[in-house]
Amino acid sequence: MGAMTRILLVEDEFLISDMVAGVLAEHGFQVHAVATAKDALQHLTCGAPCDVLFTDINLPGGIDGGKLALLARELRPNLPVVYASGLVGAIELLNAVPGSAFVPKPYDPEKVCTLLQRFAMQH
Repeated sequence: MGAMTRILLVEDEFLISDMVAGVLAEHGFQVHAVATAKDALQHLTCGAPCDVLFTDINLPGGIDGGKLALLARELRPNLPVVYASGLVGAIELLNAVPGSAFVPKPYDPEKVCTLLQRFAMQH
């Protein structure tokens, strides 16, 4: 399903990150998982391939998922972004980048795979 779509997964909770990365890999996605926005920006800055940014909104280190998405779009203007959060209404507090999507936690990994593939195919 993933057809080698490259996902940059930004999730600071290891168990969630590990589970999501595993499901994505099972569906044919290539996953680069990091725990902080700083590590995600480093990945994007070095020119590594990335088809979709899938980020938690609440991240440690002073840069949340919203700010990360803005910075990522400065580096890669057409990069699709999918946000995730367990906080109800978090997307309303976020100045989301245009053309992005929001997934409330807990989410169905199968539905997330479908969403990520759709986003990757659009760009």
